[in-house]
Amino acid sequence: MKTIKYCCRNEKFGSKQIFKSLKNEYPDLKQKKKDCLGNCKHCKKECIAMIGKKELLCAASPDLLYAQIKQIIAESRAESVMA
Repeated sequence: MKTIKYCCRNEKFGSKQIFKSLKNEYPDLKQKKKDCLGNCKHCKKECIAMIGKKELLCAASPDLLYAQIKQIIAESRAESVMA
């Protein structure tokens, strides 16, 4: 699984809680908080996270973003088991 990055300026939309929840649920998951991810257009409007260097996830609420990230984690882990 690639590193999940969060913009510190996006915490007002709930990304901080997602970071904490995933850290508790998946302690081996690589996560980082960055001062800025360079996606200000999305960051100002909704909850965001970046998977790896290019895949930007956006959602209207932290719960929706959390569900998207969990889906990606599940798919990633299923692929690594099959490989």
